[in-house]
Amino acid sequence: MNISVKADYALHAILDLSLQPFGEPVRIADIAGRQKIPQKFLELILSSLKQGGFVLSKRGADGGYLLARTADTITVGEVLRFVDGGKARDAALRRNSNTPFSDMWRRVDDAVSSVMDQTTFAELGQRWKEKSGTYIPNWDI
Repeated sequence: MNISVKADYALHAILDLSLQPFGEPVRIADIAGRQKIPQKFLELILSSLKQGGFVLSKRGADGGYLLARTADTITVGEVLRFVDGGKARDAALRRNSNTPFSDMWRRVDDAVSSVMDQTTFAELGQRWKEKSGTYIPNWDI
């Protein structure tokens, strides 16, 4: 499966917001720094995600972006379809041709979509926290 850089950055931005306390706005510069996303590109992505109902923005000195819904109600699949919807449809159309592999590719697409639609950002965040916290290299000899 191929996703665009924009979609990859959008997923990282939503994940970053899901790791923050719910309801507390986060500055774009903070997200951009943590996720290594160019700030100007992130501004465009977050604006788009706001139109899609995934994030809200708050103005002012304590402003920034925050999730519009809790992380356990936002799935990877819905974000990808919103950001890269056209590309996913184009890939599906290419695979609708009648070849010996057509049915297999449709099943692969369905399996990938199923995993993405069942994976929430709360789950991803929890797994990331567990993974990040468990490995501590020990260089003692």
